[in-house]
Amino acid sequence: MSQRIGVIGIVVEDRGHAAARINQILGEYSHLIVGRMGIPYRERKVSVISLIIDGDTDEIGAMSGKLGNIKGVQVKSALVSKD
Repeated sequence: MSQRIGVIGIVVEDRGHAAARINQILGEYSHLIVGRMGIPYRERKVSVISLIIDGDTDEIGAMSGKLGNIKGVQVKSALVSKD
């Protein structure tokens, strides 16, 4: 398992539908999260969450996959080696 530091960007189109599930998943993986910022972007009718993460690639991938499987949620990540 390779350790990585990175950023995950989450765009939520339907906050009412997805918020509880997103928070549940982020709680499950809270040990990976170094920092979190959420901004409602009202003009575009979305919310944006950015995460700073530190962990192994398997857990980061599992969290990203679960988030990406939520209807109305898009997830992108950028990871670098932790040396």
